[in-house]
Amino acid sequence: RISPTICHRSGTLFDLAAITDHKSLTRSTTRPAVRLIACRKETFTKMAPLSARIGPSILNADLSQLHEESEKLLANGADYLHLDVMDGTFVPNLTFGHPVVKCLRNKIKDAFFETHMMVQNPQQWIEPMADAGVQQYTFHIEPVLETVPEVCRKVHEAGMKVGLAIKPGTAVEMVQQYIDAADMVLVMTVEPGFGGQKFMADMMPKVQWLRDHYPSLDIEVDGGVGPGTIEQCSKAGANMIVAGTAIIRADDQAAVIRDLRNSVQSAINSGGK
Repeated sequence: RISPTICHRSGTLFDLAAITDHKSLTRSTTRPAVRLIACRKETFTKMAPLSARIGPSILNADLSQLHEESEKLLANGADYLHLDVMDGTFVPNLTFGHPVVKCLRNKIKDAFFETHMMVQNPQQWIEPMADAGVQQYTFHIEPVLETVPEVCRKVHEAGMKVGLAIKPGTAVEMVQQYIDAADMVLVMTVEPGFGGQKFMADMMPKVQWLRDHYPSLDIEVDGGVGPGTIEQCSKAGANMIVAGTAIIRADDQAAVIRDLRNSVQSAINSGGK
């Protein structure tokens, strides 16, 4: 028997053992039924406690030594690697694409890879990134507002988790309608496209709103996060922390990662107080 489960975004209780006829819960087409079955794994999960996770961004690393730099970050305690992919259109800069990610995966077998897709056409790169060994595909909703659910579906079908990212100028309410299809929401705390920018503290109400409305949702912040700003992020409710310059250029990477994680875990344990 499958025990009752809770949709970790809406808080709705479901008894999956009672679902015997998927078609009876959907419209006449077959696609919704298939999507409902898929949701049993991705959406209808037992509520798990939030955990603090630190994902260094390699944007400011020495990309000529990408493998060595990444191994060093993981050895120093990173929980995952945050890989910034830029297309020169959605943001003005260019970084790297799936061939580089695949080469890195061939060197690093077990680490969790999240790609932050700062691209105009996120649909284009879903299959290549899945083939490259990416576990989470985080894309910006701004260029694909009309097709976000479809993109989410394709990402899940490719075997990856979905992250939805919003720029500083995008209202948090814009992402709300898509959260049930996502595994994580990324709130940018700088304008995407450049490393080393100043942290935007006025983004914290977005994080707080998400945490208040979705208590078990993974919420990530990215941009200008470091020892001097982590407390604002953790108290607002972020549990996934992307830090680039603060970690990459630290004399003691392990100490910075540890301090960031401790701040977030402490906030989680105290309910953000």
